[in-house]
Amino acid sequence: MLIEFVRMAIQISCTSLNELPEVVEQVLRASEGIAIWALEGDLGAGKTTFLQAAGKHLGVREAIQSPTFSLVNEYTLPDGTPVYHFDFYRLETAEEALDIGAEEYFYSGARCWIEWASRIEPYLPVPRLSIYIHRRDNEERIFEIERYE
Repeated sequence: MLIEFVRMAIQISCTSLNELPEVVEQVLRASEGIAIWALEGDLGAGKTTFLQAAGKHLGVREAIQSPTFSLVNEYTLPDGTPVYHFDFYRLETAEEALDIGAEEYFYSGARCWIEWASRIEPYLPVPRLSIYIHRRDNEERIFEIERYE
């Protein structure tokens, strides 16, 4: 089997968390047609904060919190479709994601936001959008966005 990865990359910088709504709009444009967002960044880089802004933009009414201990949280878009939010920071092995049925979520067609996605690298689906968040001074962030198809 031959798998080709077509990669498109962009970089977005913001100097303040107040600019997150504009960053979210750019990321949504870059992810058009892709439901899987794989997020990476050091602790405190702003992965969950970014996803809170994305959820607000999409109309999620529930409070978006990192599912650090539950591994997955489910939110609902205004049209009733689910959004699944994963946090794999505490996984010992990538296979633990399979134990909670991650692949069923990933291939459900619903939006899936995956924090610490590198911990399950062998199981990340394509197409996906990889989002790397780099924290600079204070509130400044650099977002590196890569689209894999």
